[in-house]
Amino acid sequence: MRTRYVAILALALPVGLVAQPPSGSPPPNPLTTAFRGPTMNYQKNIAQAFDSIPEAKFSYKPTPAQLSIGYIAQHLADDNYFFCNNFGAMKGTREAKDTTTADSLKAKWPKDELVTKLKASFKFCEDAFAQLDDAKLAEQITMGSGAQSRTRPRASMVLGHVIDMTDHYSQLANYMRLNNILPPTALPRPKPAGD
Repeated sequence: MRTRYVAILALALPVGLVAQPPSGSPPPNPLTTAFRGPTMNYQKNIAQAFDSIPEAKFSYKPTPAQLSIGYIAQHLADDNYFFCNNFGAMKGTREAKDTTTADSLKAKWPKDELVTKLKASFKFCEDAFAQLDDAKLAEQITMGSGAQSRTRPRASMVLGHVIDMTDHYSQLANYMRLNNILPPTALPRPKPAGD
């Protein structure tokens, strides 16, 4: 029965994704590694998406009630600092105008400025992620202050971060399709060598 299951699994999964038999010891920090992969992939896809959207489309939103593309860019940068500042002792630093300017005004900044700030937030998150290991994911962190404070495991911030990026990438991909632009995950993939 097990052999049949492995054979079916091998047919269902792309080459290289079939589980290998255990080598005796598990890889270090499997939970952190499981979070890191999707996080870095979403960062890459989001950056590529914003790079491919023309500046003239940064004010686009499908309906008046929805966020513009520029608003999504500035919002993601803010969210990245919010989540990744909770990954460990490393804290992101930002220019005063990034934290004191209203979101609706930041959304209208030029594409180059928005994308540069977004990519800087991705770099900070990548560096902040390097502080993590599985033991630190279980540590309790306090968010907020006074009566509004609450304690959560650090893993909730790491999970929240990847969920937030998933949500906004999906939103951005839909906006791109509405403007006849293929999102990065829909682009043709290069053929493997030897095909």
